[in-house]
This record gives sequence, structure tokens and C-alpha cells, in this order.
Amino acid sequence: MTLTNFPLLSVLIWLPIIAGVIVSLVANDQRSNLARSIALGATIISLVLCVPLYQGFATDTYAMQFTEQLSWIPTLKINYSLGVDGISIAMVILTVFTGVIVVMAAWQSITKQVGQYLTAFLLMQGLTVGMFAATDAILFYVFWEAILIPMYISIGVWGSQNRSYASIKFFLYTFFGSALMLVALLYLHCQSNSFVISDFYAVKLTMHVQILIFVAFFLAFAVKVPMWPVHTWLPDAHTEAPAGGSVVLAALMLKMGAYGFMRFTLPITPDAASYLAWPMIILSLIAVVYIGLVALAQDDMKKLIAYSSIAHMGFVTLGCFMLYIIIANTGEMAEAYMALEGAMVQMVAHAFSSGAMFLGVGVLYDRSHTRSISDYGGVAFKMPLFAAIFMVFALANAGLPGTSGFVGEFMIIMSTLKAQFIVTFIAATTLILGAAYTLWMYKRVFLGQVANDRVESLQQLTKLESSYLLILALMVLALGLYPEPLLQLFHTSVGHLFELSHMTKI
Repeated sequence: MTLTNFPLLSVLIWLPIIAGVIVSLVANDQRSNLARSIALGATIISLVLCVPLYQGFATDTYAMQFTEQLSWIPTLKINYSLGVDGISIAMVILTVFTGVIVVMAAWQSITKQVGQYLTAFLLMQGLTVGMFAATDAILFYVFWEAILIPMYISIGVWGSQNRSYASIKFFLYTFFGSALMLVALLYLHCQSNSFVISDFYAVKLTMHVQILIFVAFFLAFAVKVPMWPVHTWLPDAHTEAPAGGSVVLAALMLKMGAYGFMRFTLPITPDAASYLAWPMIILSLIAVVYIGLVALAQDDMKKLIAYSSIAHMGFVTLGCFMLYIIIANTGEMAEAYMALEGAMVQMVAHAFSSGAMFLGVGVLYDRSHTRSISDYGGVAFKMPLFAAIFMVFALANAGLPGTSGFVGEFMIIMSTLKAQFIVTFIAATTLILGAAYTLWMYKRVFLGQVANDRVESLQQLTKLESSYLLILALMVLALGLYPEPLLQLFHTSVGHLFELSHMTKI
């Protein structure tokens, strides 16, 4: 059996799901190490399997690769069909990598109901891979909705004091938008007589219909990003979620919305996307500036990072829709393409920096049981290695050149310069605001005199904590210093998406 015929994507989907079921059946609080070992083994095997996936992927074509198809519901023409292009393979590998980090981070921090906790995250990993790899619209929708269940449980069971409120708010926000997406998918099926996502790209649609479909997709994807003003669920979810839940939210779930814009909105409703580009850009800029200012006012570290995530994800939607303004104002295809590619880079870069900062806050919370900035001070004197590593994450969050946080935002800012200077000027304020709220937090928490007995009693990083934090720090620096392998991975597929986004459907 050749590599292309091996059901590699199915293994990446179902291996963690099966492992999660096994963990839930065999593990209890007395056998928590068994649960941890099974979970870590499953995630490491999945990560190893990403090596042949990456090596066997042809970067010179936008066609779906490693395809699989089985008849699922023949009467409705619904299939279990999978495949990856340059955009989705990057998200699949990111998902699997995140799974390993989450399991490592939970090894010492989760001591109660360990098996159930790990089961939830193993299920999330498999379902998320399935969502990114699905090429059938209904299969995509099933995975999209199913991801909500383990995340809802993880927040509701292992979250902080207001976990019930945060989990219900998270579920209601995300579920409501998705219901309208299903209506749009069913309409597209009626027009194309197919549920294959790529078949939707050829459907001719009037501007009126495109706008309605655009709005349906917007309500589903904007909530997930999340865009202002449908962002209010995220700070609550991040604040109450366990550290692993915050990592998954930041690294993966926010990317689901951006991926939806790229996979559905731009290629299916290009005329509506062009027509509504300015409203989308304005909403993105509000996220960059207003939410950045809101982050400055936070005393809770997780809330600050959560608002920071909304601001940074504003660059993703800015890049997706700014391409229409660039072409309309300058006609320069290369600049418009750079905006879209910058959005893709920003999706990956944000996953590393933001996810790492949430893990860092989790390390402090496990020791002192507080996330309030005002409760800290002088942490660097008690945990010097941790302070050095966290500084790397903080600088990436502030967009320092040489870190992952700089690359995507710089590409988007540069691409907008000729087309609309005012957009460039407003977007570039993130370099000031991001540095302000991130370095303010770092100064208050890590520098100065040792604040109190709580800080005085902080213990050094364990070997396990040092391992996964150093891995993330290396990823932040690697992507910042040499992003070329990532750019090559999705260059052709982003180019094809760019072409589809300008192919009129009227």
C-alpha cells in the first residue's frame, strides 16, 4: 500500500478518539498515570504520523491530497470524504502538535478526574482534525458542531468559579451561528446537487443570494474568530477554562472561524465579499484598536491575553477582506495576495504565542491559585528560567521582529500601505497597544520587588514544564526567524484561493 492510498487522515482523526474512549473506560483517579500514558502515547503517535503527511505533500498543486471517500448516506449523496490542501494541512499539523502540548501540560496540573479530562481533549483533537480535513460539507458540519461538546464539558467541569455561566454562554453563542450555516449549506446543495465543498465554488449565485449566504456564514465564522461585537463569550470562556482549554481555544477554535472564511465565504460568495469588504475591514480594525484598549484595563492575566487574542485575530479577517480593497485601489495582485497569505501566517503564529502565554499563566495559577496581576511582583527572582521563557512569548505577543507574532502582521500591514494608508495607520497601532498591555503585564508580574509570601513560595519549573514551554519558545522563534517552510506549504493553495475569491459568480 502506497502512502497516498494509506488512510492517514482517518488515522489522525480516529486514533485520538479511540484513545479517548479507552481512557474513559479504563482510567480512574487511582489509575491516572495510565490515562496520562495512553493519552500522551496517542498524541505522540499522531504527531509522528504527521511526518509522512508533511513529506508526502506536494506543494506545487492546489488539489486535495491524501484523499479518502466512503459512501455514508447514499440517498442524500453524503460521503465520508477527506483530503488536505496547503491550507488545511497546516491546520491539521497544528492541531496534532497542540494535542501533545495540552497532554504534557495536564500531566501535573490536573489531579482529579484525569481520565475524563484527557478524554475530552483527545476527542477535541480528533474532531478538529476531521473538521479541517473534511471535503464534504455535511461531514464538515458534523465535526464543526461535535467539537462544541467536549469543549463545553471541559469548561463546565474543570473550569474556575463561574464555569457554568461561561460554558453555557460559549455553547449558545457558537451553536446559534452554526444553525444558519447549515441552512446555507443545504441551499448550496440544492443548487449544485452535491455536498462536495469544491463543487459549491462553481455555483452561479445572484448578488442578493450571495449576500444572504455571506451573512449566514458570517454569523457562524465571526463568532468563532471572534469578531467584534460577537466576541463577548471568549474572555469568559478563557478566564474560566482550565489551562488546556484555553490553549485549545486560542490555538485551534479561533482558527476554525478564519478557516471557514477562507474555505467557504471567499470562494463561494466572492461578489458579496467584495461588496461587504469595507464593513468587514471596519469590524476588524475595531477589534485591533478597541479590544486592544480594553486589554489595557484588565487585571486578570487570562482576560488580558483573551482580549489580546481577539485583537490579533482581527488581523486575520483584515487580511482576508483587505485584498478586495487593494485590487480595487491599486490593481496590484502581488500586494493583495500578500494580505491573504499574511492572514494565513497570522493564524499559525497566533496559535503559538497566545497558547504559550495561556500555559504560562496556568503554571503560575497552579502554584499560587490567583490570576490577578496585582497579586504578583518579582516572579523573575523566584523563577528566572520561567521569566526568560515567558519573555519570549510576551515579545511575540507584542509583535517583535524575529518572533512569530511579527511575520503575519507585518505582511498584512505592508500589503495595505499603498492601497489605503489610513487602514495601515490604524492597524499599525497594534504594535503600540500590543507592547503596552503585554509589557505592562510582564513588568507588574515578573519585575520589581518580591510582592508577598505567595510569590516568595513559588517553586521552580519542573522538567516537564520546562520541556513543553521550551518547545513552544523554539517554535515562536523558528517561525519568526525562518517562516519559509510554512509559506511554501500553503503558497500554491492560497494562490488558488486568491483566484477563486475574484471569480465572479453572477
